[in-house]
Amino acid sequence: GGGGTGGGEGDDGGDDSDSDDDSDDDSDEESSEEEKTLEELIAESRERREARKEAAKAARSPDRLRSPICCVLGHVDTGKTKLLDYIRRTNVQEGEAGGITQQIGATYFPMEKLRKSTDKLNEGLKLEYHLPGLLVIDTPGHESFSNLRVRGSGLCDIAVLVVDIMHGMEPQTIESLNLLRRRKTPFVVAMNKVDRIYDWQPVKDAPIRESLAAQKAHAQGEFETRSRQVLTELQEQGLNAALYFDNSDFKRVVSVVPTSAHTGEGVPDLLWLLIQLTQQMMNQKLMYMDYPMATVLEVKAIEGLGVTIDIVLVNGTLHEGDEIVICGLNGPIVTNIRALLTPQPSKELRVKGDYMHHVSIEAAMGIKISAHDLEKAVAGTAMLVRHKEDHIEDLKEEVMRDLEEVVASIEKSPRGIFVQASTLGSLEALLAHMKTQEPPIPVARASIGDIHEKDVKAASVMLEHRKVFATILAFNVEVDRRAAALAEELGVKIFTAEIIYHLTDAFDKYLKEDRDRRQAESARDAVFPCIGRIIPSAIFNRKDPIVLGMDVLEGSLRIGTPVCVVTTYSGKPGVEKDKGDRYLAFDGEEEKDGVELNALVLGQVASMQVNHKDQVVVKAGGPSVAVKIQPNADQAYLEVGRHFDPTDCMVYSAITRQSIDVLKQDFKDQMTREDWKLVIKLKKILAVE
Repeated sequence: GGGGTGGGEGDDGGDDSDSDDDSDDDSDEESSEEEKTLEELIAESRERREARKEAAKAARSPDRLRSPICCVLGHVDTGKTKLLDYIRRTNVQEGEAGGITQQIGATYFPMEKLRKSTDKLNEGLKLEYHLPGLLVIDTPGHESFSNLRVRGSGLCDIAVLVVDIMHGMEPQTIESLNLLRRRKTPFVVAMNKVDRIYDWQPVKDAPIRESLAAQKAHAQGEFETRSRQVLTELQEQGLNAALYFDNSDFKRVVSVVPTSAHTGEGVPDLLWLLIQLTQQMMNQKLMYMDYPMATVLEVKAIEGLGVTIDIVLVNGTLHEGDEIVICGLNGPIVTNIRALLTPQPSKELRVKGDYMHHVSIEAAMGIKISAHDLEKAVAGTAMLVRHKEDHIEDLKEEVMRDLEEVVASIEKSPRGIFVQASTLGSLEALLAHMKTQEPPIPVARASIGDIHEKDVKAASVMLEHRKVFATILAFNVEVDRRAAALAEELGVKIFTAEIIYHLTDAFDKYLKEDRDRRQAESARDAVFPCIGRIIPSAIFNRKDPIVLGMDVLEGSLRIGTPVCVVTTYSGKPGVEKDKGDRYLAFDGEEEKDGVELNALVLGQVASMQVNHKDQVVVKAGGPSVAVKIQPNADQAYLEVGRHFDPTDCMVYSAITRQSIDVLKQDFKDQMTREDWKLVIKLKKILAVE
């Protein structure tokens, strides 16, 4: 977008034909004045903006409320979208990837529509409706999306946490809950799927108490038991909760509304509760403020309109032709609103359909904006509207902050994989999800946008380090045809998915296959640390193979492990002793003064038995184990009692520098901290460099 540097562009050059001195002087003065003032201009512009905001805040009135913004959160498959659909009577859910909501849709419910839905309930209660309507944001629902939800909750006045009455609290339910708490967002709990209760007789669209009264005794009983269970689980999370019709203190006790997204039971209760709670407790917050505040939820191409942005306008008014500033992939975007579009009332922004055009729109609303230059806009960031007294550079700086913070928060590692996502929120979510993996997946570069040849080339550099890092995780983005062909040719792996956890699952599987393959290849070179003591009274065979009893004292003994004893011998260092001499065993604790130590490798563990049962691994601290040690040709002459004394004799796994490296590279997942400590101890005993 233009509107850039003010007068600087034309002035600097001066006109060559002009006498040099004049033009230089002029341009110097002008540019110094500009240099001097840009920072100040930005600061002044910022102050004016803040002042306007404060003035708008002061001018608010309780007679004019905006629609509250409501978010729906919860564990995957609890029925969030179905519940919204029921209220909306359209069907987005079936068009979803994997049935899980991926993009943030927004639906505006005008008050007339809500009034119709809640009339039955309200007959006896006679409550007033002051709100213009309700704006529901349908945020995605999986663990990886906590960041998108953070964006959701940041905008959100009240939330509905959906819990499955059959399953109670699940990992994501708890995660969503903590998110709401961190944001201090008030919420109600929709205890969904009551129609799953055995022998439940649905009463379509009924308020829940009416429906409960119509059930048979055993169904009522099961409802009691299950809802008590959910309330208990909420209490375990430190929340006082009650069924909303038993709740006497809406401020301190969380209200739970039993619902069914299939039959519509309890839906009137939920809507009524949302209206009442927001009206009574948030009058301050919901007073309309004449200062535009908006967030970009999604960037998408629409036939006939080009690239558009879906935004939520939280406060203020937008007009056709307004100049807006948006965070872009390659820097701020400055453009003008060409059209303000909304779907027909009570449809969701994601479902295709005809749009209504507006000259201006008031908050709170989910709006699609059509304008030039939106291709590179980043979803999940703020949209600013330029006021006549704002300096454009001030807005540009302000709008880029969000993206800069996220990109700065990535701990980039020189060796790692490449991550590309479609929006700032999903990138953040993907990175956060990868941090929680055990062990965390290192990221070399993260960016937003489709995948082109240059990305594949960049990722192929990792082939030199570790093949498995030559990988691109692509979330919800397109892979260019040429890029895909190049990846195939270079051996770069591209994983694509529309659901974050499918992406990380696929990569985990690839990592595991790679690890298993490497472990199989290097299993022969891996020596796990172990110290054992021979039981002198249990020598079953003295040589080729040696069979004896031992106790494993530290680490673990595995089949295939080469084992050694450490012996001492007198004589000049480096002189090969006669094979007939008998060596003393060394116990690894005390160095004998001036005595040469010698690690004598006896062979590899061929088999082990505990109480006549074959074992593959014997861990420290278990019962004694009978071990068969198979020597190779060079070790076949070794004999217990002749070449080493079994009394007080320690047996060590014969680790080498190479075997330690193999453990580090390929077997980290099987080594504990204790194991690594033992490796260090063995290095000392066996004098491994």
